[in-house]
Amino acid sequence: QEAQCGYVIIVMALFWCTEALPLAVTALFPVLLFPLMNIMDSTTVCREYLKDTNMLFIGGLLMAIAIENWQLHKRVALRVLLITGVRPALLLMGFMVVTAFLSMWISNTATTAMMVPIAQAVLEQLHKSETESSTAGQASEKINTAFELQEESTKPDSSKETEEKGEWVMGVFHLGIMEDDLMPSSLSLHHVLTVEEDRKRNGNLQEEKHKKLCKGMSLCICYSASIGGIATLTGTTPNLVLQGQVDELFPNNGNIINFASWFSFAFPTMIVLLVLTWIWLQILYLGFNFQNNFGCAASASAKAKEQRAYDIIKEESKKLGSMKFAEIAVLILFILLILLWFTRDPGFIQGWAAALFDKKDTSYVTDATVAIFISILLFIIPSDIANNDRDEQQTGNKSKIRAPPALLDWKVVHQKMPWNIVFLLGGGFALAKGSEESGLSSWIGSKLTPLQQIPHPAIALLLCLLIATFTECTSNVATTTLFLPILASMAEAICLNPLYVMLPCTLSASLAFMLPVATPPNAIVFSYGQLKVIDMAKTGFVLNILGVLTITLAINTWASSLFQLETFPSWANRTGLC
Repeated sequence: QEAQCGYVIIVMALFWCTEALPLAVTALFPVLLFPLMNIMDSTTVCREYLKDTNMLFIGGLLMAIAIENWQLHKRVALRVLLITGVRPALLLMGFMVVTAFLSMWISNTATTAMMVPIAQAVLEQLHKSETESSTAGQASEKINTAFELQEESTKPDSSKETEEKGEWVMGVFHLGIMEDDLMPSSLSLHHVLTVEEDRKRNGNLQEEKHKKLCKGMSLCICYSASIGGIATLTGTTPNLVLQGQVDELFPNNGNIINFASWFSFAFPTMIVLLVLTWIWLQILYLGFNFQNNFGCAASASAKAKEQRAYDIIKEESKKLGSMKFAEIAVLILFILLILLWFTRDPGFIQGWAAALFDKKDTSYVTDATVAIFISILLFIIPSDIANNDRDEQQTGNKSKIRAPPALLDWKVVHQKMPWNIVFLLGGGFALAKGSEESGLSSWIGSKLTPLQQIPHPAIALLLCLLIATFTECTSNVATTTLFLPILASMAEAICLNPLYVMLPCTLSASLAFMLPVATPPNAIVFSYGQLKVIDMAKTGFVLNILGVLTITLAINTWASSLFQLETFPSWANRTGLC
Protein backbone atom coordinates (compact mmCIF):
# COMPACT_ATOMS: atom_id res chain seq x y z
CA GLN A 1 0.00 0.00 0.00
CA GLU A 2 2.81 2.42 0.82
CA ALA A 3 4.29 1.77 -2.63
CA GLN A 4 0.94 2.27 -4.34
CA CYS A 5 0.35 5.56 -2.58
CA GLY A 6 3.93 6.60 -3.42
CA TYR A 7 3.19 5.77 -7.07
CA VAL A 8 0.12 8.04 -7.09
CA ILE A 9 2.18 10.88 -5.58
CA ILE A 10 4.98 10.45 -8.15
CA VAL A 11 2.51 10.40 -11.07
CA MET A 12 0.77 13.51 -9.77
CA ALA A 13 4.10 15.26 -9.18
CA LEU A 14 5.12 14.55 -12.77
CA PHE A 15 1.84 15.83 -14.18
CA TRP A 16 1.99 18.93 -11.97
CA CYS A 17 5.58 19.74 -12.98
CA THR A 18 5.01 19.24 -16.70
CA GLU A 19 1.44 20.61 -16.69
CA ALA A 20 0.55 17.92 -19.22
CA LEU A 21 -2.97 18.06 -17.84
CA PRO A 22 -4.53 21.14 -16.24
CA LEU A 23 -3.44 21.36 -12.58
CA ALA A 24 -6.98 20.95 -11.27
CA VAL A 25 -7.56 17.80 -13.33
CA THR A 26 -4.40 16.19 -11.94
CA ALA A 27 -5.68 17.06 -8.46
CA LEU A 28 -8.66 14.75 -9.10
CA PHE A 29 -6.45 11.66 -9.51
CA PRO A 30 -6.85 10.46 -5.87
CA VAL A 31 -10.64 10.21 -6.39
CA LEU A 32 -9.99 7.66 -9.12
CA LEU A 33 -6.81 5.90 -7.96
CA PHE A 34 -7.16 5.61 -4.16
CA PRO A 35 -10.35 3.50 -4.24
CA LEU A 36 -8.95 1.34 -7.09
CA MET A 37 -5.81 0.63 -5.05
CA ASN A 38 -7.77 -0.06 -1.84
CA ILE A 39 -6.02 2.80 -0.06
CA MET A 40 -9.21 4.67 0.93
CA ASP A 41 -12.86 4.29 0.00
CA SER A 42 -14.41 6.83 -2.34
CA THR A 43 -16.54 8.62 0.27
CA THR A 44 -13.54 9.30 2.51
CA VAL A 45 -11.46 10.59 -0.40
CA CYS A 46 -14.21 12.89 -1.67
CA ARG A 47 -14.75 14.33 1.80
CA GLU A 48 -11.22 15.75 1.68
CA TYR A 49 -12.02 17.99 -1.27
CA LEU A 50 -14.05 20.64 0.54
CA LYS A 51 -12.54 21.49 3.88
CA ASP A 52 -12.68 24.48 6.16
CA THR A 53 -9.60 25.86 4.37
CA ASN A 54 -11.33 25.79 0.97
CA MET A 55 -14.20 27.76 2.47
CA LEU A 56 -11.75 30.34 3.85
CA PHE A 57 -10.26 30.59 0.35
CA ILE A 58 -13.67 31.08 -1.28
CA GLY A 59 -14.74 33.67 1.30
CA GLY A 60 -11.51 35.63 0.94
CA LEU A 61 -11.83 35.60 -2.83
CA LEU A 62 -15.45 36.79 -2.81
CA MET A 63 -14.32 39.82 -0.82
CA ALA A 64 -11.48 40.39 -3.30
CA ILE A 65 -13.85 40.15 -6.27
CA ALA A 66 -16.16 42.75 -4.70
CA ILE A 67 -13.18 45.11 -4.20
CA GLU A 68 -12.12 44.65 -7.83
CA ASN A 69 -15.65 44.98 -9.12
CA TRP A 70 -16.11 48.43 -7.57
CA GLN A 71 -12.55 49.65 -8.46
CA LEU A 72 -11.74 50.22 -4.81
CA HIS A 73 -8.20 48.88 -5.26
CA LYS A 74 -7.48 51.44 -7.98
CA ARG A 75 -8.54 54.27 -5.69
CA VAL A 76 -6.22 53.05 -2.92
CA ALA A 77 -3.33 52.68 -5.39
CA LEU A 78 -3.64 56.17 -6.84
CA ARG A 79 -4.08 57.75 -3.40
CA VAL A 80 -0.81 56.20 -2.16
CA LEU A 81 1.08 57.20 -5.31
CA LEU A 82 -0.06 60.79 -4.80
CA ILE A 83 1.49 60.64 -1.33
CA THR A 84 4.85 59.12 -2.36
CA GLY A 85 5.43 61.33 -5.42
CA VAL A 86 7.34 60.53 -8.61
CA ARG A 87 11.06 60.77 -7.84
CA PRO A 88 12.61 57.55 -9.14
CA ALA A 89 13.36 55.81 -5.83
CA LEU A 90 10.18 57.01 -4.18
CA LEU A 91 8.11 56.09 -7.23
CA LEU A 92 9.57 52.59 -7.04
CA MET A 93 8.76 52.46 -3.33
CA GLY A 94 5.23 53.78 -3.89
CA PHE A 95 4.42 51.09 -6.45
CA MET A 96 5.96 48.37 -4.27
CA VAL A 97 4.08 49.38 -1.13
CA VAL A 98 0.74 49.61 -2.96
CA THR A 99 1.20 46.32 -4.81
CA ALA A 100 2.31 44.45 -1.69
CA PHE A 101 -0.57 45.86 0.37
CA LEU A 102 -3.19 45.02 -2.25
CA SER A 103 -1.89 41.52 -2.87
CA MET A 104 -2.24 40.80 0.86
CA TRP A 105 -6.00 40.92 0.31
CA ILE A 106 -6.75 40.35 -3.37
CA SER A 107 -5.10 37.87 -5.70
CA ASN A 108 -1.52 38.58 -6.82
CA THR A 109 -2.59 38.24 -10.44
CA ALA A 110 -5.39 40.83 -10.19
CA THR A 111 -3.09 43.26 -8.35
CA THR A 112 -0.39 43.00 -11.01
CA ALA A 113 -2.87 43.28 -13.87
CA MET A 114 -4.16 46.53 -12.39
CA MET A 115 -0.82 48.10 -11.35
CA VAL A 116 1.17 47.54 -14.57
CA PRO A 117 -0.99 49.84 -16.78
CA ILE A 118 -0.83 52.60 -14.14
CA ALA A 119 2.97 52.27 -14.02
CA GLN A 120 3.16 52.32 -17.83
CA ALA A 121 1.16 55.55 -17.99
CA VAL A 122 3.36 57.28 -15.41
CA LEU A 123 6.58 56.09 -17.10
CA GLU A 124 5.38 57.22 -20.53
CA GLN A 125 4.63 60.67 -19.17
CA LEU A 126 8.04 60.91 -17.48
CA HIS A 127 9.72 59.89 -20.73
CA LYS A 128 7.69 62.31 -22.83
CA SER A 129 8.44 65.28 -20.60
CA GLU A 130 12.11 64.25 -20.47
CA THR A 131 12.46 64.25 -24.27
CA GLU A 132 10.52 67.53 -24.53
CA SER A 133 12.70 69.32 -21.99
CA SER A 134 15.93 67.98 -23.53
CA THR A 135 14.99 69.11 -27.07
CA ALA A 136 14.10 72.55 -25.70
CA GLY A 137 17.44 72.69 -23.87
CA GLN A 138 19.38 71.64 -26.96
CA ALA A 139 17.69 74.20 -29.19
CA SER A 140 18.79 77.03 -26.89
CA GLU A 141 22.30 75.52 -26.72
CA LYS A 142 22.52 75.53 -30.52
CA ILE A 143 21.61 79.24 -30.73
CA ASN A 144 24.30 80.05 -28.15
CA THR A 145 27.09 78.21 -29.96
CA ALA A 146 26.19 79.79 -33.33
CA PHE A 147 26.21 83.21 -31.68
CA GLU A 148 29.65 82.62 -30.11
CA LEU A 149 31.11 81.44 -33.42
CA GLN A 150 29.88 84.55 -35.20
CA GLU A 151 31.46 86.76 -32.57
CA GLU A 152 34.76 84.94 -32.84
CA SER A 153 34.88 85.07 -36.61
CA THR A 154 34.53 88.86 -36.54
CA LYS A 155 37.99 89.10 -34.92
CA PRO A 156 40.37 88.14 -37.78
CA ASP A 157 43.58 88.73 -35.79
CA SER A 158 42.69 86.16 -33.11
CA SER A 159 41.58 83.47 -35.56
CA LYS A 160 44.75 81.43 -34.89
CA GLU A 161 43.95 81.32 -31.19
CA THR A 162 40.40 80.31 -31.99
CA GLU A 163 41.58 77.39 -34.06
CA GLU A 164 43.82 76.13 -31.29
CA LYS A 165 41.02 76.57 -28.83
CA GLY A 166 38.77 74.59 -31.15
CA GLU A 167 41.33 71.81 -31.39
CA TRP A 168 41.60 71.32 -27.63
CA VAL A 169 38.08 72.04 -26.56
CA MET A 170 36.23 69.93 -29.05
CA GLY A 171 38.78 67.18 -29.45
CA VAL A 172 37.74 66.53 -33.06
CA PHE A 173 40.62 68.10 -34.97
CA HIS A 174 43.11 65.26 -34.61
CA LEU A 175 43.10 64.70 -38.38
CA GLY A 176 46.41 66.50 -39.01
CA ILE A 177 44.80 69.29 -41.05
CA MET A 178 47.15 72.25 -41.48
CA GLU A 179 46.14 75.22 -39.37
CA ASP A 180 46.24 77.53 -42.38
CA ASP A 181 43.53 75.47 -44.12
CA LEU A 182 41.07 76.06 -41.34
CA MET A 183 38.76 78.92 -42.02
CA PRO A 184 36.36 80.14 -39.33
CA SER A 185 33.44 78.87 -41.42
CA SER A 186 34.69 75.25 -41.38
CA LEU A 187 35.28 75.62 -37.65
CA SER A 188 31.67 76.62 -37.09
CA LEU A 189 30.55 73.61 -39.13
CA HIS A 190 32.59 71.29 -36.93
CA HIS A 191 31.21 72.93 -33.85
CA VAL A 192 27.63 72.34 -34.93
CA LEU A 193 28.44 68.74 -35.87
CA THR A 194 29.84 68.08 -32.43
CA VAL A 195 26.77 69.59 -30.81
CA GLU A 196 24.70 67.20 -32.96
CA GLU A 197 26.81 64.23 -31.79
CA ASP A 198 26.45 65.31 -28.19
CA ARG A 199 22.74 65.58 -28.64
CA LYS A 200 22.57 62.06 -30.09
CA ARG A 201 24.68 60.71 -27.27
CA ASN A 202 22.47 62.42 -24.69
CA GLY A 203 19.38 61.04 -26.41
CA ASN A 204 20.81 57.52 -26.31
CA LEU A 205 21.76 57.90 -22.67
CA GLN A 206 18.25 59.07 -21.87
CA GLU A 207 16.72 56.15 -23.76
CA GLU A 208 18.99 53.76 -21.86
CA LYS A 209 18.05 55.34 -18.55
CA HIS A 210 14.34 55.20 -19.37
CA LYS A 211 14.60 51.55 -20.41
CA LYS A 212 16.28 50.70 -17.13
CA LEU A 213 13.62 52.54 -15.14
CA CYS A 214 10.90 50.65 -17.08
CA LYS A 215 12.55 47.31 -16.28
CA GLY A 216 12.97 48.17 -12.62
CA MET A 217 9.37 49.33 -12.42
CA SER A 218 7.95 46.21 -14.09
CA LEU A 219 9.97 43.91 -11.86
CA CYS A 220 9.12 45.80 -8.68
CA ILE A 221 5.42 45.23 -9.37
CA CYS A 222 5.53 41.49 -9.99
CA TYR A 223 7.98 40.87 -7.14
CA SER A 224 6.05 42.85 -4.57
CA ALA A 225 2.84 41.08 -5.61
CA SER A 226 4.51 37.75 -4.75
CA ILE A 227 6.06 39.12 -1.54
CA GLY A 228 2.86 40.84 -0.37
CA GLY A 229 0.91 37.59 -0.66
CA ILE A 230 2.90 35.92 2.12
CA ALA A 231 1.77 38.39 4.79
CA THR A 232 -1.78 37.11 5.27
CA LEU A 233 -3.27 33.65 5.47
CA THR A 234 -5.54 34.28 2.47
CA GLY A 235 -2.95 36.31 0.55
CA THR A 236 -1.64 33.37 -1.44
CA THR A 237 -2.73 29.75 -1.74
CA PRO A 238 0.37 27.99 -0.26
CA ASN A 239 -0.43 29.61 3.12
CA LEU A 240 -3.86 28.00 3.04
CA VAL A 241 -2.35 24.67 1.97
CA LEU A 242 -0.16 24.83 5.08
CA GLN A 243 -3.08 25.60 7.37
CA GLY A 244 -5.13 22.79 5.84
CA GLN A 245 -2.29 20.26 6.01
CA VAL A 246 -1.47 21.06 9.63
CA ASP A 247 -5.13 20.64 10.58
CA GLU A 248 -5.30 17.46 8.50
CA LEU A 249 -2.13 15.78 9.82
CA PHE A 250 -2.32 17.01 13.44
CA PRO A 251 -6.02 17.26 14.35
CA ASN A 252 -5.44 18.28 18.00
CA ASN A 253 -3.12 21.21 17.28
CA GLY A 254 -5.47 23.68 18.99
CA ASN A 255 -5.85 25.83 15.87
CA ILE A 256 -2.24 26.95 16.07
CA ILE A 257 -2.23 28.52 12.60
CA ASN A 258 -4.95 31.13 12.29
CA PHE A 259 -5.18 34.56 10.74
CA ALA A 260 -3.70 36.45 13.68
CA SER A 261 -0.81 34.08 14.43
CA TRP A 262 0.16 33.84 10.76
CA PHE A 263 0.07 37.61 10.33
CA SER A 264 2.30 38.27 13.32
CA PHE A 265 4.86 35.82 11.89
CA ALA A 266 4.71 36.64 8.18
CA PHE A 267 4.10 40.39 8.14
CA PRO A 268 7.52 41.38 9.58
CA THR A 269 9.12 38.87 7.19
CA MET A 270 7.35 40.55 4.28
CA ILE A 271 8.48 44.04 5.36
CA VAL A 272 12.16 42.97 5.60
CA LEU A 273 12.02 41.25 2.22
CA LEU A 274 10.28 44.20 0.59
CA VAL A 275 12.92 46.66 1.82
CA LEU A 276 15.74 44.39 0.60
CA THR A 277 14.06 44.05 -2.80
CA TRP A 278 13.65 47.82 -3.05
CA ILE A 279 17.34 48.42 -2.32
CA TRP A 280 18.44 45.69 -4.75
CA LEU A 281 16.25 47.01 -7.58
CA GLN A 282 17.61 50.51 -6.96
CA ILE A 283 21.21 49.32 -7.18
CA LEU A 284 20.50 47.36 -10.38
CA TYR A 285 18.25 49.73 -12.31
CA LEU A 286 18.69 53.24 -10.90
CA GLY A 287 22.42 53.15 -10.18
CA PHE A 288 24.29 53.78 -6.93
CA ASN A 289 23.58 57.51 -6.86
CA PHE A 290 21.07 57.57 -3.99
CA GLN A 291 21.04 61.40 -3.85
CA ASN A 292 19.92 61.44 -7.48
CA ASN A 293 17.37 58.65 -6.99
CA PHE A 294 15.61 60.56 -4.24
CA GLY A 295 15.68 63.73 -6.35
CA CYS A 296 17.58 65.77 -3.73
CA ALA A 297 19.77 67.54 -6.30
CA ALA A 298 17.01 68.06 -8.87
CA SER A 299 17.15 71.03 -11.25
CA ALA A 300 14.14 73.18 -12.11
CA SER A 301 13.54 71.32 -15.41
CA ALA A 302 13.62 67.98 -13.57
CA LYS A 303 11.07 69.29 -11.09
CA ALA A 304 8.78 70.41 -13.92
CA LYS A 305 9.10 66.96 -15.49
CA GLU A 306 8.12 65.29 -12.22
CA GLN A 307 5.19 67.65 -11.89
CA ARG A 308 3.85 66.50 -15.27
CA ALA A 309 4.06 62.84 -14.32
CA TYR A 310 2.44 63.66 -10.99
CA ASP A 311 -0.42 65.36 -12.84
CA ILE A 312 -1.09 62.12 -14.74
CA ILE A 313 -1.68 60.28 -11.46
CA LYS A 314 -3.84 63.18 -10.26
CA GLU A 315 -5.84 63.05 -13.49
CA GLU A 316 -6.43 59.29 -13.13
CA SER A 317 -7.52 59.85 -9.54
CA LYS A 318 -9.95 62.61 -10.64
CA LYS A 319 -11.51 60.30 -13.23
CA LEU A 320 -12.72 58.01 -10.45
CA GLY A 321 -14.81 60.80 -8.97
CA SER A 322 -15.97 60.82 -5.36
CA MET A 323 -16.61 57.56 -3.51
CA LYS A 324 -19.91 55.92 -4.39
CA PHE A 325 -22.17 54.25 -1.84
CA ALA A 326 -21.13 50.79 -3.07
CA GLU A 327 -17.42 51.56 -2.57
CA ILE A 328 -18.02 52.81 0.96
CA ALA A 329 -20.09 49.71 1.77
CA VAL A 330 -17.41 47.35 0.42
CA LEU A 331 -14.70 49.23 2.32
CA ILE A 332 -16.65 48.99 5.60
CA LEU A 333 -17.25 45.25 5.09
CA PHE A 334 -13.56 44.75 4.28
CA ILE A 335 -12.44 46.52 7.46
CA LEU A 336 -15.02 44.55 9.45
CA LEU A 337 -13.72 41.28 7.98
CA ILE A 338 -10.13 42.04 8.97
CA LEU A 339 -11.14 43.16 12.47
CA LEU A 340 -13.16 39.98 13.01
CA TRP A 341 -10.28 37.85 11.74
CA PHE A 342 -7.78 39.49 14.07
CA THR A 343 -9.95 39.48 17.17
CA ARG A 344 -11.32 35.95 16.75
CA ASP A 345 -8.35 34.38 18.55
CA PRO A 346 -5.61 36.97 19.04
CA GLY A 347 -3.58 34.68 21.34
CA PHE A 348 -2.69 37.22 24.05
CA ILE A 349 -6.33 37.73 25.15
CA GLN A 350 -9.50 35.72 24.83
CA GLY A 351 -11.07 36.28 21.39
CA TRP A 352 -14.76 36.84 20.66
CA ALA A 353 -15.19 33.31 19.28
CA ALA A 354 -14.06 31.69 22.53
CA ALA A 355 -16.20 34.04 24.61
CA LEU A 356 -19.42 33.66 22.63
CA PHE A 357 -19.50 30.37 20.75
CA ASP A 358 -17.05 27.81 22.13
CA LYS A 359 -18.27 25.08 24.45
CA LYS A 360 -16.20 22.57 26.41
CA ASP A 361 -12.85 23.41 24.78
CA THR A 362 -14.19 22.81 21.27
CA SER A 363 -13.76 25.76 18.94
CA TYR A 364 -16.81 25.99 16.73
CA VAL A 365 -16.03 29.18 14.82
CA THR A 366 -13.01 29.39 12.49
CA ASP A 367 -11.66 32.06 10.13
CA ALA A 368 -13.74 30.46 7.37
CA THR A 369 -16.96 31.16 9.30
CA VAL A 370 -16.09 34.86 9.36
CA ALA A 371 -15.15 34.95 5.65
CA ILE A 372 -18.40 33.30 4.59
CA PHE A 373 -20.47 35.56 6.88
CA ILE A 374 -19.05 38.70 5.23
CA SER A 375 -19.42 37.11 1.76
CA ILE A 376 -23.11 36.48 2.33
CA LEU A 377 -23.54 40.12 3.37
CA LEU A 378 -22.00 41.16 0.01
CA PHE A 379 -24.89 39.44 -1.75
CA ILE A 380 -27.52 41.03 0.53
CA ILE A 381 -26.49 44.70 0.86
CA PRO A 382 -27.67 46.85 -2.09
CA SER A 383 -25.10 48.73 -4.18
CA ASP A 384 -27.05 51.96 -4.00
CA ILE A 385 -29.53 53.68 -1.75
CA ALA A 386 -32.80 53.28 -3.63
CA ASN A 387 -34.28 56.75 -3.15
CA ASN A 388 -31.79 58.80 -5.20
CA ASP A 389 -32.47 57.22 -8.60
CA ARG A 390 -35.84 55.53 -8.40
CA ASP A 391 -36.79 53.93 -11.60
CA GLU A 392 -40.40 54.89 -11.36
CA GLN A 393 -42.54 53.64 -14.16
CA GLN A 394 -46.16 54.63 -14.18
CA THR A 395 -48.19 51.49 -14.66
CA GLY A 396 -51.74 52.64 -14.39
CA ASN A 397 -51.61 54.83 -11.28
CA LYS A 398 -49.01 52.80 -9.35
CA SER A 399 -45.33 53.71 -9.37
CA LYS A 400 -43.03 50.70 -9.66
CA ILE A 401 -39.78 50.89 -7.71
CA ARG A 402 -36.88 48.74 -8.84
CA ALA A 403 -34.51 47.60 -6.14
CA PRO A 404 -30.83 48.36 -6.86
CA PRO A 405 -28.59 45.30 -7.44
CA ALA A 406 -26.52 43.88 -4.57
CA LEU A 407 -22.80 44.62 -4.07
CA LEU A 408 -21.97 41.31 -5.74
CA ASP A 409 -23.91 39.13 -8.12
CA TRP A 410 -23.20 35.54 -9.05
CA LYS A 411 -22.46 36.35 -12.68
CA VAL A 412 -19.41 38.41 -11.74
CA VAL A 413 -18.28 35.78 -9.23
CA HIS A 414 -18.64 33.07 -11.84
CA GLN A 415 -16.39 34.97 -14.27
CA LYS A 416 -13.67 35.87 -11.79
CA MET A 417 -13.48 32.97 -9.34
CA PRO A 418 -10.56 30.58 -9.95
CA TRP A 419 -12.45 27.37 -9.16
CA ASN A 420 -9.45 25.25 -10.16
CA ILE A 421 -7.68 26.25 -6.94
CA VAL A 422 -10.49 24.72 -4.86
CA PHE A 423 -9.78 21.34 -6.49
CA LEU A 424 -6.04 21.85 -6.19
CA LEU A 425 -6.33 22.43 -2.45
CA GLY A 426 -8.65 19.44 -2.15
CA GLY A 427 -6.27 17.19 -4.10
CA GLY A 428 -3.51 18.13 -1.69
CA PHE A 429 -5.57 17.23 1.36
CA ALA A 430 -6.57 13.92 -0.25
CA LEU A 431 -2.89 13.11 -0.88
CA ALA A 432 -1.96 13.94 2.70
CA LYS A 433 -4.76 11.77 4.04
CA GLY A 434 -3.87 8.95 1.66
CA SER A 435 -0.19 8.91 2.58
CA GLU A 436 -1.17 8.79 6.24
CA GLU A 437 -3.78 6.02 5.80
CA SER A 438 -1.50 3.87 3.66
CA GLY A 439 1.41 4.22 6.10
CA LEU A 440 3.60 5.98 3.52
CA SER A 441 4.28 8.99 5.72
CA SER A 442 5.50 6.90 8.66
CA TRP A 443 7.68 4.85 6.27
CA ILE A 444 9.27 8.05 4.84
CA GLY A 445 9.73 9.30 8.39
CA SER A 446 11.57 6.18 9.47
CA LYS A 447 13.92 6.49 6.47
CA LEU A 448 14.75 10.09 7.37
CA THR A 449 15.91 9.48 10.96
CA PRO A 450 19.66 9.88 10.08
CA LEU A 451 18.92 13.61 9.65
CA GLN A 452 18.97 13.88 13.45
CA GLN A 453 22.74 14.51 13.30
CA ILE A 454 22.34 17.68 11.21
CA PRO A 455 21.72 20.92 13.16
CA HIS A 456 18.11 22.03 12.78
CA PRO A 457 18.77 25.51 11.31
CA ALA A 458 20.85 23.86 8.56
CA ILE A 459 17.98 21.48 7.73
CA ALA A 460 15.56 24.42 7.47
CA LEU A 461 17.97 26.42 5.28
CA LEU A 462 18.60 23.53 2.87
CA LEU A 463 14.89 22.76 2.57
CA CYS A 464 14.13 26.44 1.85
CA LEU A 465 16.71 26.48 -0.95
CA LEU A 466 15.34 23.24 -2.36
CA ILE A 467 11.76 24.52 -2.42
CA ALA A 468 12.70 27.98 -3.73
CA THR A 469 14.40 26.22 -6.66
CA PHE A 470 11.55 23.79 -7.19
CA THR A 471 8.86 26.46 -7.20
CA GLU A 472 10.52 28.25 -10.16
CA CYS A 473 9.38 25.43 -12.46
CA THR A 474 6.14 24.24 -10.84
CA SER A 475 3.07 25.95 -9.46
CA ASN A 476 3.66 27.06 -5.87
CA VAL A 477 0.45 25.32 -4.75
CA ALA A 478 1.62 22.02 -6.22
CA THR A 479 5.04 22.48 -4.59
CA THR A 480 3.66 23.00 -1.09
CA THR A 481 1.08 20.24 -1.57
CA LEU A 482 3.77 17.72 -2.45
CA PHE A 483 6.39 18.70 0.11
CA LEU A 484 4.48 19.55 3.30
CA PRO A 485 3.28 16.01 4.22
CA ILE A 486 6.80 14.65 3.64
CA LEU A 487 8.31 17.41 5.79
CA ALA A 488 5.79 16.72 8.54
CA SER A 489 6.72 13.04 8.73
CA MET A 490 10.43 13.93 8.63
CA ALA A 491 10.04 16.35 11.52
CA GLU A 492 8.15 13.74 13.53
CA ALA A 493 10.86 11.15 12.91
CA ILE A 494 13.66 13.38 14.22
CA CYS A 495 11.56 14.89 17.05
CA LEU A 496 11.64 18.39 15.60
CA ASN A 497 8.66 20.75 15.82
CA PRO A 498 6.89 20.19 12.43
CA LEU A 499 6.24 23.93 12.08
CA TYR A 500 9.99 24.59 12.18
CA VAL A 501 10.31 23.15 8.67
CA MET A 502 6.75 23.63 7.39
CA LEU A 503 6.55 27.40 7.96
CA PRO A 504 9.78 28.38 6.16
CA CYS A 505 9.06 26.02 3.27
CA THR A 506 5.60 27.48 2.77
CA LEU A 507 7.10 30.95 2.53
CA SER A 508 9.85 29.75 0.19
CA ALA A 509 7.21 28.46 -2.21
CA SER A 510 6.25 32.10 -2.85
CA LEU A 511 9.79 33.08 -3.85
CA ALA A 512 9.22 32.48 -7.57
CA PHE A 513 11.27 35.38 -8.90
CA MET A 514 13.48 34.00 -11.66
CA LEU A 515 11.33 32.87 -14.59
CA PRO A 516 8.36 34.41 -16.41
CA VAL A 517 6.50 31.09 -16.12
CA ALA A 518 7.14 30.74 -12.39
CA THR A 519 4.03 32.65 -11.33
CA PRO A 520 1.21 34.61 -13.08
CA PRO A 521 2.43 38.11 -11.99
CA ASN A 522 5.81 37.44 -13.66
CA ALA A 523 4.03 36.34 -16.83
CA ILE A 524 1.82 39.45 -16.92
CA VAL A 525 4.76 41.81 -16.51
CA PHE A 526 6.79 39.87 -19.07
CA SER A 527 4.00 40.11 -21.64
CA TYR A 528 4.48 43.91 -21.84
CA GLY A 529 7.69 43.21 -23.71
CA GLN A 530 10.19 45.41 -21.85
CA LEU A 531 11.95 42.54 -20.08
CA LYS A 532 14.17 39.75 -21.32
CA VAL A 533 14.32 36.41 -19.49
CA ILE A 534 17.93 37.15 -18.49
CA ASP A 535 16.85 40.39 -16.71
CA MET A 536 14.37 38.48 -14.60
CA ALA A 537 16.76 35.60 -13.93
CA LYS A 538 19.63 37.91 -12.90
CA THR A 539 17.51 40.01 -10.55
CA GLY A 540 15.51 37.05 -9.27
CA PHE A 541 18.51 34.90 -8.42
CA VAL A 542 19.82 37.39 -5.86
CA LEU A 543 16.29 37.92 -4.53
CA ASN A 544 15.82 34.18 -4.03
CA ILE A 545 18.98 34.09 -1.90
CA LEU A 546 17.88 37.18 0.05
CA GLY A 547 14.43 35.66 0.53
CA VAL A 548 15.75 32.37 1.87
CA LEU A 549 18.08 34.21 4.27
CA THR A 550 15.24 36.47 5.49
CA ILE A 551 12.98 33.46 6.10
CA THR A 552 15.76 31.62 7.97
CA LEU A 553 16.25 34.72 10.12
CA ALA A 554 12.50 34.94 10.83
CA ILE A 555 12.15 31.29 11.78
CA ASN A 556 15.05 31.45 14.24
CA THR A 557 14.03 34.72 15.89
CA TRP A 558 10.47 36.02 16.25
CA ALA A 559 8.66 32.94 14.89
CA SER A 560 10.56 30.80 17.36
CA SER A 561 8.95 32.49 20.36
CA LEU A 562 5.59 32.92 18.63
CA PHE A 563 5.06 29.21 17.92
CA GLN A 564 7.42 27.78 20.61
CA LEU A 565 9.50 26.13 17.90
CA GLU A 566 12.27 24.91 20.24
CA THR A 567 9.96 22.44 21.94
CA PHE A 568 8.40 19.34 20.41
CA PRO A 569 4.63 19.83 20.91
CA SER A 570 2.41 17.09 22.32
CA TRP A 571 -0.04 17.40 19.38
CA ALA A 572 2.70 16.35 16.95
CA ASN A 573 3.69 13.27 18.95
CA ARG A 574 1.49 10.78 17.11
CA THR A 575 3.95 7.89 17.17
CA GLY A 576 4.74 8.27 20.88
CA LEU A 577 8.47 7.89 20.21
CA CYS A 578 9.57 11.44 21.13
